[in-house]
Amino acid sequence: MTLDEFVLKRARMVEEQIVARGVRDKRVLEAMRKVPRHLFVPEGFVHQAYDDNPLPIGQGQTISQPYIVAAMSEALHVEKNHRVLEIGTGSGYQTAILAELAQMVWSVEIIEELSSRARQVLNRLDYRNIRFRIGDGNIGWPEFAPYDRIIVTAAAENFPYKLTEQLVEGGRIVVPVGYSGGQALILGVKHGKRVVQRPLMDVVFVPLVRGKPK
Repeated sequence: MTLDEFVLKRARMVEEQIVARGVRDKRVLEAMRKVPRHLFVPEGFVHQAYDDNPLPIGQGQTISQPYIVAAMSEALHVEKNHRVLEIGTGSGYQTAILAELAQMVWSVEIIEELSSRARQVLNRLDYRNIRFRIGDGNIGWPEFAPYDRIIVTAAAENFPYKLTEQLVEGGRIVVPVGYSGGQALILGVKHGKRVVQRPLMDVVFVPLVRGKPK
């Protein structure tokens, strides 16, 4: 497939899968049109890179459906001067979208192979505002806290209040919550010691991995 064909597929993805479902943030839409999703999927799935569904990336993990990436990014309300913490680098695709929107992104991944692969792609695309860490995302990255925004790209069993300690006042966190009983994408906004939560939609994510890096 040629570069021009990928560009057309990406434009169609944005219009038919994302704009059509109500995403309106111009900066998010611009980022989704720009970032080459086909570079973040395994070679055997390149022809499906712009389809309306998640795809496997190995190690039991997935790259999220394009609409979900856009919807989570829009819900964060990322501004150009923001510092963003991402829990779950995965393929690196969501990381790239965040890097287009924010001043700096700190991304934590527990699976070393995925982190390494994502870093290679993101370096190839010349992103210079991303920092990577291999570790347990449940702990976050306290050394560089506080963050303006936090995004979690795997399902937490319960709302991760511990992570919100690394948010600035008024900061936002977007996280899928729940396991076998169903999952909901939750937007949390920090107000003092409270986090006001609002469910955004039902979702299906792989579970957030705990423990030592592997």
